Amino acid sequence: MPPDVQDALDTMATINNEFYYWVSIALMFLIHAGFLAYEVGASRSKNVLATAMKNLLALATIIASFYFVGWFLYNAMPSGFIEFNEAAKAALPWGDNMGPNVQDSASGIFWGAFALFAATTGSIMSGAVLERIRTSGFLILTVLVGSVTWIIGAAWGWHGAGWMLTKLGFHDVGAAGCVHMIAGFATLGVLINLGPRIGRFLPDGTPVTIRPHNLPLTMLGLMLIFTGFFGFLMGCIIYAGDGLTTIYASPTTMSAFAFNTLMGLGGGIIGAYLTSKGEPFWTISGGLCGVIGVAAGMDLYHPTLAFVIAFGAGAVAPFIGRLLEKFKIDDVVGAVSVHGGIGLYSLLMSGIFLHGYPNTGGNPSISLWGQAIGAAVFAALGFIPTYVVSLGLKKVGLLRIPKEVEEQGLDLTEVPATPYPEGIPVTAMPVNGNGHAKTNGKLVTTAEV
Repeated sequence: MPPDVQDALDTMATINNEFYYWVSIALMFLIHAGFLAYEVGASRSKNVLATAMKNLLALATIIASFYFVGWFLYNAMPSGFIEFNEAAKAALPWGDNMGPNVQDSASGIFWGAFALFAATTGSIMSGAVLERIRTSGFLILTVLVGSVTWIIGAAWGWHGAGWMLTKLGFHDVGAAGCVHMIAGFATLGVLINLGPRIGRFLPDGTPVTIRPHNLPLTMLGLMLIFTGFFGFLMGCIIYAGDGLTTIYASPTTMSAFAFNTLMGLGGGIIGAYLTSKGEPFWTISGGLCGVIGVAAGMDLYHPTLAFVIAFGAGAVAPFIGRLLEKFKIDDVVGAVSVHGGIGLYSLLMSGIFLHGYPNTGGNPSISLWGQAIGAAVFAALGFIPTYVVSLGLKKVGLLRIPKEVEEQGLDLTEVPATPYPEGIPVTAMPVNGNGHAKTNGKLVTTAEV
């Protein structure tokens, strides 16, 4: 082939690579638009603007901290400990690759995609802790998860040289473990120390429904998250110019991801609809459960199997949510169930159904044992740091807002603006066995939406 033709082809491949990830970044931003709408709708009207501001600050803070710390950790820790290899040195904020450089067309777009993965972990936590966490404490915790713990997990298990791949044959192509499971278990660690919202449980432990002020907005937010997931999963694929590979350098296709993303969405919604008896929140959350449930093995599943696994993910999520309620865990958006529980489910299902499937590069085959060890590592990496740090924040008074502020609403005390001209009072009632509010006419408490 003539040199000028080869040069033209190489240039075109570079442009295509850049454009591919640029589009994935743009689509991933829809996830954060969706999380904002989702959380605003799930809050009461007295906390609407504070909820939106907290979400925006989490996004901005994680992007900055990921630039200064997170990207370095990903490149420095695949072996398990920090190593100042060439990739790690290049990922330092003063490295040649971390700014405009005509000789490097890839670092910025790869960093951008990973920065939005990081921001997703913060958004997962954000919804669970609505209406009672201090902004300062929350931002400390989101930086911990978004720029330290999840990216260490990614370096270990979502990297072509990560020790979990090279030693265990670990497989998590769609980041069910390193993003969703770590964020979900991190959220659990925070919720234990944060405690429930005022009025969420009666003295005998009976859960009380605190209704979202705008459930349709919450459902629209989840639809935006579903759309953004196509960009999220695009970012899980390596575009090499002459073909596509997973993060582990094994060959894959966009076709596999399209089949299994949509089959996962459908299976999860149906499963959650049936077990929640048509409860709107859990039904639409089931779609997210379905996609996360198949994410670990998305590149290898047959679509029929993906549908079955996703159906199970959607079906089990409401039960996890109800189990947490028995321990007085007030997870406003079901993040621990949807992301933590189903992230764990995804890793175990891939270990069962892909057991013995060969990995590339001479790495061990996928196994249930390897997936289970990986899940245990991610659970600890998610839960322990945030539990310890949130406990420390609680001790020094930086975790939870004062009782009177919670009762008045954060918008009144922290935000110099009003979202709506007036609020609409509604009753909040005990929840019956299937997750619906009881309607026997007995007023238990009142919550402003």
